[in-house]
Amino acid sequence: MKKAVPADPMPIGALARETGASVRAIRHYDAHGLLASARAANGYRVFPAEAVAQVRQIRRLIAAGFSLAEIRGFPDCMRMIEGAASCPQTAEVQRRRLASLDRQIADLERRRARLRAMLEGRAC
Repeated sequence: MKKAVPADPMPIGALARETGASVRAIRHYDAHGLLASARAANGYRVFPAEAVAQVRQIRRLIAAGFSLAEIRGFPDCMRMIEGAASCPQTAEVQRRRLASLDRQIADLERRRARLRAMLEGRAC
């Protein structure tokens, strides 16, 4: 099914400049169903203006440690609104991610302490 070209189409290069994301990353997000693109008459990929907020939010969620698969499962209240910090449907996923990060940090701190002890000639 062919997607309709948005009223004010934004080429992928312009979207990249607006968001700071690479063209390759935008194509990747689009391929994973996180963005809605269409093809202009010339065959180039174009995006609606709201894609700017979406790409920025996707990058924010990736920076917080979420995978594209997790982001794809998020409701519109998280994926479509730039700066959305949380919504009731994502709070549990966010808590689990935070707990996972806390465990990773604790593990890294234990490793650092062991390595420091080794360097100082102490028993581990």
